[in-house]
Amino acid sequence: MQNIIDVRSLNKKYKDHHAVKDINFQVKEGEIFGFLGPNGAGKSTTINMICTMLVPTSGSITINGFDAVKQKSKVRESIGIIFQENTLDEKLTAHENLMLHCKFYKVPKRKRGARIQEVLEIVDLVENRDNRVETFSGGMKRRLEIARGLLHYPKVLFLDEPTVGLDPQTRAHIWEYILRLKEKEGITMFLTTHYLDEAEISDRIAIMDKGKIITINTPAELKKELGGDIIELSTKNNSQVMRDIEKDKNIIDVTVQDNILYIKVHSSDAFISQFIKKLSVPIETLNIRKPTLNDVFLAFTGENIQQSPETQSK
Repeated sequence: MQNIIDVRSLNKKYKDHHAVKDINFQVKEGEIFGFLGPNGAGKSTTINMICTMLVPTSGSITINGFDAVKQKSKVRESIGIIFQENTLDEKLTAHENLMLHCKFYKVPKRKRGARIQEVLEIVDLVENRDNRVETFSGGMKRRLEIARGLLHYPKVLFLDEPTVGLDPQTRAHIWEYILRLKEKEGITMFLTTHYLDEAEISDRIAIMDKGKIITINTPAELKKELGGDIIELSTKNNSQVMRDIEKDKNIIDVTVQDNILYIKVHSSDAFISQFIKKLSVPIETLNIRKPTLNDVFLAFTGENIQQSPETQSK
């Protein structure tokens, strides 16, 4: 597959802040590319530069063969954006919202009716085409925004927290539409999310922190790189536990989040019995599991991706 997004030596500097620091990555045509990072990582700045809403300090961005600085109009014709916030005109009907978008993107008049019908069919909103958006549920509004983003046949669809604020069932339905769209249209998708089950859908994930791309790989390989087993432990005196295990050579790493100790070991089978015997304080909870994407995120950024969902898209 060819690269449809190519970012090279990209920088964004403000007077006293280097928001994006010499990052490089490529997105392959037709893939779902997950983009994760804690609050303040530079993720939104990067996306804004890619989508031509912010001019880079230096470096290059190419989308669908067009330069994001020198050929902004061509890039904008090549992308669709589903924002985290609702940007629909709720006093208009679904059809009127889509027609307005067709005019904005200069979709030929002779094609507008058929294209609107097509995208409404994709998101199952044909029967609601003449209803005002203010009468729609949150899930219906999100589906209409997805339809709107598809009207001009974008090569890349940017999804910024596409299901934030929706209930689990509606989230699942939205992703059914998104994945159906990927299969039918072959659109490349650039995803930001704090929901780990959504991130798992990505073909590859880039983790960004402090303005830099820390790692890029498939979800499976990222977890494999982390290795070992995770022991989740809580006691009445976690500080004492830290002292009890500080010289244990079987422990790879120990982190603490919300008064829970996360102890990474090569093999819990060979470790757990001796570990329990050496503790000098009672155990309140104990859980043993394999690494997850959240563990990967924590290992690379020092933060838990689920701890502040409202800020993760920043």
